[in-house]
Order: sequence, then structure tokens, then C-alpha cells
Amino acid sequence: MDPKVTEGGLNVTLTIRLLMHGKEVGSIIGKKGETVKKMREESGARINISEGNCPERIVTITGPTDAIFKAFAMIAFKFEEDINNSMTNSPATSKPPVTLRLVVPASQCGSLIGKGGSKIKEIRESTGAQVQVAGDMLPNSTERAVTISGMPDAIIQCVKQICVVMLESPPKGATIPYRPKPASAPVIFAGGQVRADPLSASAANLSLLLQHQPLPAYTIQGQYAIPHPDLIGCIIGRQGTKINEIRQMSGAQIKIANATEGSTERQITITGSPANISLAQYLINAR
Repeated sequence: MDPKVTEGGLNVTLTIRLLMHGKEVGSIIGKKGETVKKMREESGARINISEGNCPERIVTITGPTDAIFKAFAMIAFKFEEDINNSMTNSPATSKPPVTLRLVVPASQCGSLIGKGGSKIKEIRESTGAQVQVAGDMLPNSTERAVTISGMPDAIIQCVKQICVVMLESPPKGATIPYRPKPASAPVIFAGGQVRADPLSASAANLSLLLQHQPLPAYTIQGQYAIPHPDLIGCIIGRQGTKINEIRQMSGAQIKIANATEGSTERQITITGSPANISLAQYLINAR
């Protein structure tokens, strides 16, 4: 392991978010919460599991780097134990690898990949773990999934290297965290009344739903001028890929007018609910 991580230099408090399926979360919690309690006590890390009736859950691990590595080791070995147990009654001979999915701010993914993929290649070769960074951001967020798979020891070494990168390259700008959607979505009636099961839908889930289904009563419009022609190219992206991604994530309608004669300014018109528009503005500024 890189000595600078433990010798006081980078042994700081860090937060790592994991995306897990319900079955994996059940394994981490254990009977009456005994497994997660043991993990918290033995690692010294804070381990929080998102609430809600969701197929996916976010597991947040916070603490000094050495405590985070211990918690990851315990999770990786627990998943390996689950794989071994499932193999006892299975005819399959090859054992599947342990797989963990990290949720990382998109602004840090460039540092993780490195110039021309050099950093991620170095991590793969030095740890023996497979590392994949998702090309697209997770829905309604500015975060991406980073999938790590391999033997537990390889995964632990890989997480250590990822932590070093994340500490050396902090996220830029504000991060919109990924929140898994509930299995039972709140109901929206015409006229803008919202009725929801308070147990299954937080205010965040409601706002996300409103973004996806803007009601006529909520629709507003804003116009913004982009002064430099190079900036508009960044926002539109190759063959419109970036602007389509912003439309999809924000749920807003976005129209870009042609430049008027004698001016380089381009007018952008954004239409949607206030939540749609603010998310669209944020994503355009982030570009």
C-alpha cells in the first residue's frame, strides 16, 4: 500500500458511497442488525444505509481512511462468504468474483480514469481487480457508478488506490447525489396535489417525481444568453449528445436559438417546473 496514505499525510476522514441491491444490503445488515453492528465496532467506521422501499440502497461509509479500508475488507469477505454458500448447492465450477459498486462524483471520474485511461489501467494492473467507470451519470444526479470486481484482497487494494485519487482530486462544484427511487412511487393528481406514502417517499423522491411529470400549473419559462460561441459547443456536445443528456436528466424542454446577425450570443430557452429549470441551469453551468 502507498505509505503516504497511512503515515499521517492522507489519513483523513473520507466518505465513500456504495450502491447495493436489497439482497446485498440484507447480507450486510444480518439478523437483527448483528452483522452491520459488528462491522461498525471492528472497523471504527460509520456505516449508514439509506431508508426506503427501494430495489437499490445507498450504503455510506465514513471515517478515517484506515477505518474505511477495514469496513470494505469486512464487506468484501462477507460477499465472498455469500458466494461460497451459494456455490455449495450449485453445479457451477467457476466461482464468480466479488463485485462492489461505488458511487463517485462525475467530476472526480476524470482523475480516476487518467489521461488516455492511464490511471485506471495502472490500478487494474497493480491490484488485479477489474475496474469499470460508467459512461453515463446515474439518474437525476451528477454521480457515476464505479464497479470493482475481483478477489477480496484485490478489491481492498483497489479501494485504497481509489481513495488516494479521491483525496488528491476533490470534487469540483456542487454534487447532486444519486438517490434510488422507491419501488412504490407517490401518486400525483391533476391540479398539483401530491399524495404519498410517507414511509416510501421522502421529499427528495417527490421533487424527483415532479421533475419527471411537470404539471401545467407549475410550468414556467426562462431565457438565458450564452455569450461565447465555443461555450455553446460544450453544452450541445457532439451531435447533440450533451444537450440531450441535460434534457433527459432535468426533465426540462431546452431550445437553443441560432445567433442573430452581427452577434455571437445564442439564446437558450428552458421550459418546465421550477425544479426542472434549476436542475437544467445547474447542468448547463457545470458543462
